[in-house]
Amino acid sequence: MTPDWPLPPRVNSVITTCQGQPAGAQGKLLNFLDDSDTCRQQVWRNRRDLAAQLGLNQTLPWLVQEHGIGVVDAADAIKHKSPRNADACVSRTPGLACVIQTADCLPVLFSSDDGSVVAAAHAGWRGLVAGVLGATVRAMDCEASAISAYLGPAISQQHFEVGGEVREAFLAKAQPTDQLSTEACFIPSKTRPAHFYADLYQLARIQLHGLGVTRIYGGDFCTYADTERFYSYRRQGQTGRMASLIWIKR
Repeated sequence: MTPDWPLPPRVNSVITTCQGQPAGAQGKLLNFLDDSDTCRQQVWRNRRDLAAQLGLNQTLPWLVQEHGIGVVDAADAIKHKSPRNADACVSRTPGLACVIQTADCLPVLFSSDDGSVVAAAHAGWRGLVAGVLGATVRAMDCEASAISAYLGPAISQQHFEVGGEVREAFLAKAQPTDQLSTEACFIPSKTRPAHFYADLYQLARIQLHGLGVTRIYGGDFCTYADTERFYSYRRQGQTGRMASLIWIKR
């Protein structure tokens, strides 16, 4: 799927679905998670075929995501033969994409207005609390007002039940001016005491606005409910991953 947001002419972005197959890919479902020997070769083929279909550098900077705030430069990442441990990627190199894998967590794509730098971040609730969006914006090294962001497929508030400790973690990190809006992102469960339904999309918007990134698009998906297009860890348990990519055209 092609994200619907205004990008500079030299920048492109793509988000895969569980059913969308690159030309030549094998198997029923498209998965990019390299987590077991049984599917590793198929995943490698999927990754290779995706890069080929999009006309990208065949060596993409696939990350080992840790729900943290580590940011790597794409060009530096591919110099290492093994995947880098990080949750965000920045690229200034034409044809070299940033790529993030998700299956309920929020993928956030970034572009500068002049198309000179792009980025992608893996933002689950732990990453949002830790500050992965701020780390990514800082790594882009340009004015935040000159950055736009796209919120890709993630679990919606209706299906994202969390414990009270998650709410408290966000409130503890929120700026004083954001306390009320952050608290409003948590709807109390009617059946489980001290549990809430969390709005990842709105929590990300609040943080991005606080960073100075005010042009924010997307954020109208639900990986849990949309069984035809998306993997969902909450719905399926052991499952595959979608890939969200952004790059500067050659």
